[in-house]
Parts: sequence; structure tokens; C-alpha cells
Amino acid sequence: MSKFVIRGQRALSGDITPVGNKNAALPMLAACLLTEEPVTLRNLPQINDVRVMLELLEKLGVEVSQRKNTVILCAANLKTAKLDPERCRRVRGSILFAGPLLTRFQKVALAPPGGDVIGRRRIDTHFYGLHKLGARINSQHSHTLTRKELIGTDILLDEASVTATENIVMAATVAKGKTTIFNAACEPHVQDLCQLLVKMGARIEGIGTNFISVHGVKKLKGATHTISPDYIEAGSYLAAAAATGGSLNVHGMSQRGVNPVIKHGFERLGVAWTVDKNTWKLPAKQTMAVNQDLHAAVPKLEDGTWPSFPSDLMSVAIVLATQVNGSILFFEKMFESRMYFVDRLIEMGAGIVQCDPHRVMVVGPRALQGSLLTSPDIRAGMALIIAALCAKGESTIDNAQMIDRGYENIDERLRSLGADIERIE
Repeated sequence: MSKFVIRGQRALSGDITPVGNKNAALPMLAACLLTEEPVTLRNLPQINDVRVMLELLEKLGVEVSQRKNTVILCAANLKTAKLDPERCRRVRGSILFAGPLLTRFQKVALAPPGGDVIGRRRIDTHFYGLHKLGARINSQHSHTLTRKELIGTDILLDEASVTATENIVMAATVAKGKTTIFNAACEPHVQDLCQLLVKMGARIEGIGTNFISVHGVKKLKGATHTISPDYIEAGSYLAAAAATGGSLNVHGMSQRGVNPVIKHGFERLGVAWTVDKNTWKLPAKQTMAVNQDLHAAVPKLEDGTWPSFPSDLMSVAIVLATQVNGSILFFEKMFESRMYFVDRLIEMGAGIVQCDPHRVMVVGPRALQGSLLTSPDIRAGMALIIAALCAKGESTIDNAQMIDRGYENIDERLRSLGADIERIE
């Protein structure tokens, strides 16, 4: 168990280059199982969730060769289709092995996936899609999937699940015939996975839309791919810099369509930046005020499926709002437990009223006081770091390893921007 000790009220300023997108990296690691040839991934984030996924791959028999942020994976000699239960409990992304393993084995054994406790996270959509492709599912304490062959079909997802879309697309790449997926997720990391699969020889149409067609091929080949930058990490650092009155240049943000989505949410809080080629430039000491709605209606920031504001940025946006002039309602539509961390902010002096599990009203600005905190999940943990960076005095955040699951070298990178943060093991 490790913890962060933070002494706040220092403006964060400088330059940052986000690492590879965590939510793209995890399905890409699973995708190496689709071929016997080597798959090379560059810009791989060195975070705990990635380490666990690599351990799971090695247990399956995948040859893993890693040097810094580049990994070469070769699944030519798989020895089992049974995933290690203990490691599955440590990472949500373990469910992403289901589709790829089914393309290599007729029987696959999965343990229930772990991950953040932010509300009910269904896996029904995964199994529904794989069942439509020809898999039989037996779910009791664990999950056993069997199949004779995978055959393309029309699939209507009951929710636009990112990981379910990724699982089904991966299985469909080598299924017999054509698969169409209605109500598919179209987040940038889904698009990034599809681009890797295309390099591997997959035939996919509709990338970036909610209607994806996959024409099955007999065999996929190896490929080399650079994982796109993590826009959630970029948004987190922007929130930290803005909340502390600092300036920030975020480099390498070239992925099409990401900036307008992220910027729109921040502009509701009076925070804006300019774009110079592939760099987002946030100026210091902005006059931050909630952008008011017409006719004195209460302003609202809500999340949703892409291109709505991402759920993974709601926690940091709430902390940012405590330092902004005005009142705003946050509506978390995706997960019913994501908002529970606001109790810690209220203890620090934030002006927050929790209306129900999905909605909180934030009234700012309010001075925050240092406190003893515990990170409940990745994104709430990052939000508590930002709150501590704003607060007067010293804060201690326990369970720091939870934050390490999604942010690479977070304490070192924050210190490079001027934060007074120390990790204690």
C-alpha cells in the first residue's frame, strides 16, 4: 500500500505529453491473440492495468518482449485458454480476452473481471454478441464459452458498450461471413483498435460510427501500431492546471475530433485553450465562471456515449468546478457509484449538494482545506489529487496504487509541473 502526501496551493505550469490511451491499449493487447505473427505496440502506457494484462498474456503462452513503451507480442504458441482468476479480478480489461480466445480455441474459461467499483458494469452485452456469433455461454461462478465455429450475423447491442463492441469486433474479424453491429460504441479508443485490426488484415467498415460492418477473413497477420495519446490523461492535467491557476501545453494531441468534445465540457466551466498544430495551450489565471444558460436555467454538464463528454472526466471536472464562479449541475448517466467520492470534497470545504447517485450540484468558488483521503477508483483518485493540489495545507491520499492503474508516474509528472507531491511506500 502506498500513499501520496501533497502540499497544495501551488500553480501547475509547464509542458506535458500524454502517454498512450489506456482504454485503447488494453483491447490492443488482447488483439495479439488473433494472429500467430508478432504484433508490435508503441506508446504503450506503463500503468498497473497494462502490467496485469501482460501477465495474463504470458500465462496464456504469449511471448512478451518489452522495452520501455514498446512491446512485441507473439501468440504463436498458446498453451491454454484458461485465464488466471486472481489476475482477472485485478483488471476490468480481462473480459477483452473472450472474443480473441474464441477465435483460437473451441473452449474458453474466464474468471469474473475486476476493475473500479463505480456501479454495475454489465458483461451481458459481451456474451450476447458472442452468442450471436455462435458461442455457447455457461455462467455460474465463472464463465465458460464454447463454439464449433464463429459465423457472422446482424447484432443489435442493447447498450453502446465500448468493451463489448471491441470484443465482438475482434471475434468477427475471422468469423465466417459478414457481421453488422448496430448501436456500436464509437469512442476514439474503439476507432484506434479498429485501425490496428485493419493493419492486421481485417476488413472493417464504418469505423467511427455506431454502425460497424466486419467482413470475416481466414487469417490475420502481424502489424505495428502506435497507440493514440490518452485524452483522459490530457483532460486530467488540464483540470489540475486550471484549478491551480497555472498554464499548460499539452503536446501530441493529433487525434481527430477529440479536442471539440473535451473542450466543450471545459468551456461550460469557463476554461478554454487554443490549439496550435498538435498542441493544446491553456493560458494561466483564467477568469473561470460557469457559462450560464438562457432564462436563468441551471447550467448542466452531463456525460454519455461518444461524442458526449466522457464519464472518465466527470470526477476531475467536479473538482475543477469547486474553483469556478457559479453553480452547475453534474449529471453522471453512466455509473451510479461514480459520484460517491464527493463526500471527501465536502469534508474539504467544497460547496456540493449530492442530489442522488447520479447528480451533484456544485457551487463555487470555495477554498479547500487539506485532509486525509482515500482513493476509491482511478478517476476519483485523480480528482482527489487535484483537490489536494488546490487545498490549503497538507493532504494525504491513501490507496495510491489505485491511481497507478490508470496514470503513468503521476507523482513524477506532477512534480515536473511544480506540484509538491511525495509518494510514500
